[in-house]
Amino acid sequence: QVQLVESGGGLVQPGGSLRLSCLGSGMMFSIYAMTWVRQAEGKQRELVARINPGLTTEYADSVKGRFTISRDNAKNSVYLQMNSLKPDDTAVYYCNAEHWSEGSVWGQGTQVIVSY
Repeated sequence: QVQLVESGGGLVQPGGSLRLSCLGSGMMFSIYAMTWVRQAEGKQRELVARINPGLTTEYADSVKGRFTISRDNAKNSVYLQMNSLKPDDTAVYYCNAEHWSEGSVWGQGTQVIVSY
């Protein structure tokens, strides 16, 4: 069974940092494009960052220079290092794995709250 499990969310003050992790299982992790998507309350989901099998990356303009996505295929994991966090970064963060023939898989999400 293909599964993604996120971890690392929590409450952090503005200007702080968090590192999200997403662990995949039941899948050939290295062939998937891995994406972090977030959804704030009352808003649509938005792409935060993506890393492709070839390690090319893309970021939402709102997080460029603050967030870094990385992957460790040996550990079936993708990470999102989030620095200089702002209240607008408050959202549920979801991990997604996508492959053109294997389909798309979502994790259950992890809550990030940026507040004093």
